[in-house]
Amino acid sequence: MPPVSLDPVPPGTACPDTVIAIPVRNEAERIARCLRAIDAQAGLAPGRLGLVLFLNNCTDDTAGIVARLVPGMSIPVRVIEQTFAGAHAGWARRRAMEAAGAWMDEAAVASGAAGTLLTTDADSLVPPDWVAANLAALEAGADAVAGRVELIPEEAALLPPSLPARGRLEDSYDALITEMEARIDPDPHDPWPCHRTTIGASLAVRLDAYRQVGGMPEIPLGEDGAFVGALLQQGFRVRHDRAVLVLISARLTGRAAGGVADTIRSRCEEPDALCDARMEAVPRALHRYAWRARLRRLHGEGRLARDLAWARRLGIPEAEALRIAGLPRVGEIVAAVDRASPRLAYRPLMPRQLPGQIRFARFVLPLLRLGVRLRRAAPATPLPVVPTATADA
Repeated sequence: MPPVSLDPVPPGTACPDTVIAIPVRNEAERIARCLRAIDAQAGLAPGRLGLVLFLNNCTDDTAGIVARLVPGMSIPVRVIEQTFAGAHAGWARRRAMEAAGAWMDEAAVASGAAGTLLTTDADSLVPPDWVAANLAALEAGADAVAGRVELIPEEAALLPPSLPARGRLEDSYDALITEMEARIDPDPHDPWPCHRTTIGASLAVRLDAYRQVGGMPEIPLGEDGAFVGALLQQGFRVRHDRAVLVLISARLTGRAAGGVADTIRSRCEEPDALCDARMEAVPRALHRYAWRARLRRLHGEGRLARDLAWARRLGIPEAEALRIAGLPRVGEIVAAVDRASPRLAYRPLMPRQLPGQIRFARFVLPLLRLGVRLRRAAPATPLPVVPTATADA
């Protein structure tokens, strides 16, 4: 069935240069509060913000609720409804974002350069400064912004106590290894303090950057991470800004297979399920970050293809190493090495390992901070020696 526009914006209505795109499927219980939160955005010039709702395969009263609420909103809204048997999360988010981009094209935004796309989820709650915080990060030099998320408190309170406790441990460890990464392999466009969350509930991107990487990947799962990965690999500046926060649902039955709801439910059912892939032991994390920094240095010096000692140490065959060295951008090179090296395979932690690794990280991190200070004071001074990846404790 072709898409149908409901309640189209009247001709002559000013076209916004900033548009939020939301895929929506059977969200009758949550869509009203989502829309109220978006309509409460503050700190924006009148007429700058618009909203696209892409209703796909809805079989409940979502469309009726949207039709009743949209006329009373203070921002222009475009609603698209479509039924498609092959629908999935990546397909729906891409359709929503493409429609938002097309709307900005109508405003004759020069080459899309001034347009900004944002996306969140229909079961999420954005704070009143969400759009303004994203725009501030973009105006500071970023091409895209990845926000962090927390569970809606009243929903999180209904979960088994073990799950929030595990979440607090994971958050603590993630912050520690993220700072380690920022110290060892710093990104001038994404300095510490930052985070490493990549989720469709909070993404913002310049329209020209969005199009240059081919748009949101149309894949069933992980489209958000794949999109940010594509931006980084092609050299775009992605800011993981801690000032950008969205509250996400803690429900156990979601709309997308493999999404947040499935993750929460599986961890309720299996408390000992492995942590996320990047949650590896401190020695392995340090080893990975040090190699990334070394690869960037070798690339910058033009030595990556001339001296393949790096590939031998990482267990990458010569032919594959030469192919990787010939990639045009250092972000692509680092990502390809991560995939190709058996010695950089991710080995995520078990939840019970987190307390010990947190203690280890808190011991190592001051040494890294000291090393950074010494390096800044005397450029020839190397960083302190850190453990190799021989231990998985």
